[in-house]
Amino acid sequence: MEYSTEQEEPVRPIEIPTDWSDDALLHFEEFCSVIRTPQRTVRDWRRRGVGPRWTRINGVGRLYITVGEACRFLRSATTEPRRTNP
Repeated sequence: MEYSTEQEEPVRPIEIPTDWSDDALLHFEEFCSVIRTPQRTVRDWRRRGVGPRWTRINGVGRLYITVGEACRFLRSATTEPRRTNP
């Protein structure tokens, strides 16, 4: 078995820029890109009724989410690392 000697890039936390207004809209593809999650996964969340709350403008067309809802979703999906007892 071969092991890579290249160092892997550290995992970056998912962050929404703090200068974005909570009322700003992200369309479906933008949200998937921001949270670095495949569109197929996010579609599955929506189908199962989990994940963030989406809306359509005038009930038709593209799916949108507010930046505030995206932040709420990320806070609810984030867990604190488990501490181990020494």
